[in-house]
Amino acid sequence: MNGPDRRGIAEEAARIVCEEALTDYHGAKLKALQRLGLPPRTPLPDNARVEAAVIDYLRLFGGEPYRQHLRRMRRLAPRLMRRLAYFEPRLTGGAVSGAVTAAHRLQLHAFAEQPEMLDVFLMEAGIAFEDGERRYRYAGGREVAIPLSRLELDGIGVDIAVFSLDDRNRPPLSPNDGRPYRRLDLAEAERLAEAGDD
Repeated sequence: MNGPDRRGIAEEAARIVCEEALTDYHGAKLKALQRLGLPPRTPLPDNARVEAAVIDYLRLFGGEPYRQHLRRMRRLAPRLMRRLAYFEPRLTGGAVSGAVTAAHRLQLHAFAEQPEMLDVFLMEAGIAFEDGERRYRYAGGREVAIPLSRLELDGIGVDIAVFSLDDRNRPPLSPNDGRPYRRLDLAEAERLAEAGDD
């Protein structure tokens, strides 16, 4: 299959992600195959190409609602990171890349000797949250279930994954491009917030 065909699948998948507020790129690619009338075994574009198409689509068609949502996420991030300073939080995910729909949540990676330490901190701060977990993949194919605290602040969903202290300089691999997650420290998150929705 040539490049333009894959680009067409990526663009259709991006439209599905944005219009249906999905976060699952693989599911969007499969829907795109159906809508384009392509056979199920058609080679799919990688997630990095879909993410780039999502950003293009949002910049073209997202309008002010998209820009406001991204701006609010990026402004909330450093405020929350300052409160969580003990856990050395890092901003990652769609708020960094700009690939966010209404379904996307602010993603932070935090670090602690024991994951329960974040639970205690949130409870003492009077912040309601739910416990969960998310599987992350590391180089070599190893998958690890990482504790996750899910909360809502200022009308924005926030997911805080709590990694061990040893993982501070060993980020898992992003499902979008297979490379280590891009993690922004507080100073970088502040600069991103000041830049707005660029």
